[in-house]
Amino acid sequence: MNSFYSQSELEILGFQSVGNNVKISRKASFYDITRIRIGHNVRIDDFCILSGQITLGDNIHISAYSALYGAKGIEIHDYSGLSPRSTIFSAMDDFSGEYLIGPIHSPETINVTGGKVVIERYCQIGAGSIIFPNLKIGEGSVVGSMSLVNKSLEPWGIFAGIPVRLLKERKKNLLKFI
Repeated sequence: MNSFYSQSELEILGFQSVGNNVKISRKASFYDITRIRIGHNVRIDDFCILSGQITLGDNIHISAYSALYGAKGIEIHDYSGLSPRSTIFSAMDDFSGEYLIGPIHSPETINVTGGKVVIERYCQIGAGSIIFPNLKIGEGSVVGSMSLVNKSLEPWGIFAGIPVRLLKERKKNLLKFI
């Protein structure tokens, strides 16, 4: 048995849509799979979790142990990727101390907020990074390992830190290869 699903297996799993040349590990987990769209030339490695409303463009790589929690929506555009153990949250519990935390509690005792996360074309998220809800990572930007992205990022920057900050601009010369 192959460690990746075959194209015919992918087509019957129940994705909203799935492109060609898609490699998804049999060890990845999907929740609410009918809300997940996957483009062409996408690879999703072992032990990833994808849940909720998620759209992956073309030429995307989601590395091992990454998690995409798309309750309020996640879009990752073409030629972008997540390095291992990256996490994207489109919704988040209120940690102010005034509410209970977690999906096991009744709606009147929790306060979940959030919004769509958009990662534009040519972006890379470094290993172990966390992306908060309701923000955009601009085209061509990269996020260094172990960073906390709690605000939208301008295009073509190199960002890192907790919280993330601009380190320098990124050159656009990679576009000549595409």
